[in-house]
Amino acid sequence: MAAPEDLQDLALSEERIRGLVQQTRLADGRELPVLPFYHVLELARSLSRSKNHKLAQPRGHAVALVERAALALGICPERYLRNYDAYSLKEQLRLLEGDVAQVGLGGLGGHLLELLARAGVGHIRAVDGDEFVPSNLNRQLYATRRSLGGYKAAAAAARLRLVNPAVAFEPIAKFLDEAEMGCFVAGAHLCLDALGGLKDRAALLRQTTAANVPLVTAAVAGQSGFVATVLPGGPGPFDFFGAGAGAEDTLGTPAPAVATAAALMADEALNILSGRGPRLAGKMLVFDLNQMSFETLTL
Repeated sequence: MAAPEDLQDLALSEERIRGLVQQTRLADGRELPVLPFYHVLELARSLSRSKNHKLAQPRGHAVALVERAALALGICPERYLRNYDAYSLKEQLRLLEGDVAQVGLGGLGGHLLELLARAGVGHIRAVDGDEFVPSNLNRQLYATRRSLGGYKAAAAAARLRLVNPAVAFEPIAKFLDEAEMGCFVAGAHLCLDALGGLKDRAALLRQTTAANVPLVTAAVAGQSGFVATVLPGGPGPFDFFGAGAGAEDTLGTPAPAVATAAALMADEALNILSGRGPRLAGKMLVFDLNQMSFETLTL
């Protein structure tokens, strides 16, 4: 969060924020101070116009500054009103200060990115060198008739500008080798493995371990899938699977199973980024939508 003197330089003061707050009554009768969405934009525009600031800030960055300042004052930006009580205002602030490195922007990655952006994860860098093809249309959120043939990273960037411009999103349209993976994950609070197949999973795990970054991973084949969290040095599911194409090539990847795995990944990521800690460290949550069954295994 910006220091108080920085907020003053940006014409963003506690008095000004509090003057725009509305008291919102929750269903249980409690009142919550809320900064309405359009007032957030108004304050952000004033920051961008501030003559006191040496460099004009991008609008998205200004929105993020306003939201973090409000949360630090115990005020909920209206965008995140329906996150309350799922995440306290303190936890929501931690999400906005979170830094995630995500590998893959296809089936798992597109849904995952969307959920994290809507939840308010502040900084996401994501890498995928692939382009959309017609067989992606059954499940990949950003695959549309218009995006076919284009880079997945470019489509993700365009979408996030519409969904939540306050998210500092860094798209990279390339495939990483193992050394590049190490640079990519360095300094992140969390790495998200949304790769397809098995070929690059072990390399990513080695690099997250070397960088001391926790990893949330998942895979889908047919109507089944799993999600797991690997803490640095801990066991991971792909320690046991080897390398190869993976069962998804023969069993397919229907949209409900992909979206289920992505939602579980997102929830675990938000647990970690909000400061609650992982729920699946050293474990693997396995689901089968054919049977509507969920089971947690210890690795």
